[in-house]
Amino acid sequence: MPRMSSLSNNTRKFPVDVLILAAGLGTRMKSGIAKVLHQLDGRPLIAHVCRTAAQLEPRKIYVVVGHQAEQVQSAVEAELGKDVAEFVQQAEQRGTGDAVMAAKSALAGAGSTILILSGDVPLVRAETLNNLLTTHENEGAACTILTVRMENPIGYGRIVRDASNAFHRIVEQKDASEDERQIREVNSGIYCFDGAKLFRALEQVRPVNKQGEYYLTDVPEIFRTNHERVSMSQHLDVREVSGINTRAELAEFENLVRRRTIRRLMLDAGVTFIDPAHSYISGEARIGRDCVIHPDVHIEGPCVIGEACQILHGARIVNSTLGNRVTVKDHCVIITSNIEDDCSVGPFAHLRMEVHMRERATIGNFVEAKKTTIGRGTKSMHLTYLGDATIGDQTNIGAGTITCNYDGKHKHPTVIEDNVKIGSDTMLVAPVRVGKGSMTAAGAVVTEDVPPGTLVAGVPAKVKKKLTED
Repeated sequence: MPRMSSLSNNTRKFPVDVLILAAGLGTRMKSGIAKVLHQLDGRPLIAHVCRTAAQLEPRKIYVVVGHQAEQVQSAVEAELGKDVAEFVQQAEQRGTGDAVMAAKSALAGAGSTILILSGDVPLVRAETLNNLLTTHENEGAACTILTVRMENPIGYGRIVRDASNAFHRIVEQKDASEDERQIREVNSGIYCFDGAKLFRALEQVRPVNKQGEYYLTDVPEIFRTNHERVSMSQHLDVREVSGINTRAELAEFENLVRRRTIRRLMLDAGVTFIDPAHSYISGEARIGRDCVIHPDVHIEGPCVIGEACQILHGARIVNSTLGNRVTVKDHCVIITSNIEDDCSVGPFAHLRMEVHMRERATIGNFVEAKKTTIGRGTKSMHLTYLGDATIGDQTNIGAGTITCNYDGKHKHPTVIEDNVKIGSDTMLVAPVRVGKGSMTAAGAVVTEDVPPGTLVAGVPAKVKKKLTED
């Protein structure tokens, strides 16, 4: 991840600590999974927020956890690494004010600006947060609220301004009057606070609302009553600062992210999409120019695809690297594998668990390879299983070949050296090595090593003749 020195704590009067609220279950998701663990673009919602927070280079990132705390912590650590974030337990979910109060012992005496984010707002950008921090600092505010104008603000707290257009209070949807519900400017749930003042104000918050909860949104009004400055920064992009509360919204965001990714690849990277509406590309994927992506292709995770590749209909590529001029034919599945330049895969092939295809190798239809290296110019064209194998250069694997790698207890390797011809329907019972320049006859069951330059045949296979002179 590139560092953004312009957003660094080094350029600010006060250090910045980030507090991410991620304790809720999210009842409107109708799920047994905590809301922040639901995935967008292949990563948990909380991971998106954490990555953005890290770009600000804060002094520390704190995450308030509650429901499924261990799983949330694991998701954060998978994104940021261990020991980067500090976790705060909210024992009972009694509102956003109570969630922030759970972090009092960590933050009350820190002398920092506290940036509060929600773990379900995945699209917020570091630049937007940096601008909010700058506004907060320049105006010397006790609190700065990021607001946004919505045409349909149902469910969001309304920003009530006074006659001078200054902040008056935030009123939640369920507590708002009919007139207040007509207000279109809403609270995004993203704030900057003077840390020392925040916790003093939180001690004055009472659960005097229909929910019986401690609202963080009461704090700005407490500041105003105490003649502290409350600033507001209205943002223009509603989607960027919107939270995800339902599965329908999650699907909308997924579609939005996918469209943005594909448009960026077409305009900036020179990638052709035959049918952009039916292609599914991770925002983390890198695809080279002059690649052609056909309909119903899925490219998931941080894939790297070189230039001038053809990815045909229905292929799925996950966490893999493809070189230049690679052709992936229809309905292939490629997972955690590395395919070098000028290779061809498929159709209907399955590569998984660190398959490595060297230059100009070919895997054909209905071939499965698992944890296997396939040498330069080597071909396996039909109906074959290659598991735990190392295959040399310029070798041909006949149709119906199986590396019998499992003995019921353990997996064993098969080694096939250079310039070997494996006859159709050969069974290679691992552990076994097939020597350079050798050949197996059709239907051979190879249970012991094959000497270089020989032909073996039969069940079990035996040497029938030498193919080369010593």
